[in-house]
Amino acid sequence: MAVDLLLGLQWGDEGKGKIVDVLTANYDIIARFQGGPNAGHTLEFDGIKHVLRTIPSGIFHKTSTNVIGNGVVIDPVVFIKELEGLDQFKIDYKKTLIVSRKAHVILPTHRLLDAASEASKGKAKIGSTLKGIGPTYMDKTGRNGIRIGDLELPNWKEKYRSLANKHEAMIKFYNVDVQYDLEEMEVEFFEAVERLKELQFIDSEEYINSSIKAGKTVLAEGAQGSLLDIDFGTYPFVTSSNTTAAGACTGLGVAPNRIKEVYGIFKAYTTRVGSGPFPTELFDKVGNDMAIIGNEVGAVTGRPRRCGWLDLVALKYAVDVNGVTQLMMMKADVLSGFETIKVATKYLYKGEEISHLPYNIEPENVTPVYQEFKGWSQDLTKMSTEDELPKEVQDYIAFLEKELDTPIKVVSVGPDRKQTIFR
Repeated sequence: MAVDLLLGLQWGDEGKGKIVDVLTANYDIIARFQGGPNAGHTLEFDGIKHVLRTIPSGIFHKTSTNVIGNGVVIDPVVFIKELEGLDQFKIDYKKTLIVSRKAHVILPTHRLLDAASEASKGKAKIGSTLKGIGPTYMDKTGRNGIRIGDLELPNWKEKYRSLANKHEAMIKFYNVDVQYDLEEMEVEFFEAVERLKELQFIDSEEYINSSIKAGKTVLAEGAQGSLLDIDFGTYPFVTSSNTTAAGACTGLGVAPNRIKEVYGIFKAYTTRVGSGPFPTELFDKVGNDMAIIGNEVGAVTGRPRRCGWLDLVALKYAVDVNGVTQLMMMKADVLSGFETIKVATKYLYKGEEISHLPYNIEPENVTPVYQEFKGWSQDLTKMSTEDELPKEVQDYIAFLEKELDTPIKVVSVGPDRKQTIFR
């Protein structure tokens, strides 16, 4: 048996949560492999909107087991609030949600350190969500981190105090005005840790591999997007983990030859939250209309998303880096009503046309070269089959499939799980 993998191909916010929810019925295990509570996966069904941060998006299905893998970083305070949000839906998460002992813990001082670091950068800030993600991964790679398994040890608070003291010294070093009451933050943190310990902690790599050998089906769920990958994204305006397909191997302990299908999710246009280069960004009425129609606001942060036309150069890059086998196009309904649809097929880079993503895509180096398509005016949100889609939409899909050399198997025409067209 093999592991299927689902990830975003742009700068995040592609709609991964919805598709995981739609696909969960086909899998025994949904496993999150990287990222932290800076990721907001939005699911909508039965007239209710749900936002998940750390918990895998299969949690609303009673038949699946949800695993938080070793590559994830967990904030106990945020995590417990997320669990409390599930209580009203009578979800037995103590039975269906399990946590890797090797996942790292976000401390209150990680969040403070994040704020101090970002404030010290001034205008050069990277647009951190200030959730403590970066500092936690820094401690992980610096071999100072506290892991979920440490919480089972009787003296784990000694390790905590040592690391928190180190963080406070670092905050002073930044010499910025960060007001906080650590004792107050720690009360909430330690209470959350005790509640977190009520869940089942596992050796996740052994659990996943044993499940595969037993014939169980596994869907690995990524967070953020490929262009935010710490190695292959638009560095330094990236997240702190590997959001690409390779991250599923290191974030779950799954060998590369175990991965079968790689589902790549992208919007019919492009968005980005926070700082960083964005070649196809629109600053006109079209971009503003996209944001309004698409309700482009961060699910967790509430920050407005920057909007632009589909960037095929960046999308091809993400398809190649991830080895995508199937594509899923989200938010096709948002483009209804635009007279002309544009797609960036090449870049003008230092006076030369190129079709690959170069080292630097800052605006002074890159100008997108567009191909135009006739738009459509029909409302797609009530459509349920491919045949119902306007010819212009079908032509758009056919063009993208040819350029990306990868089939588009799903077209999403609305936020609800039912507003999904399979091709």
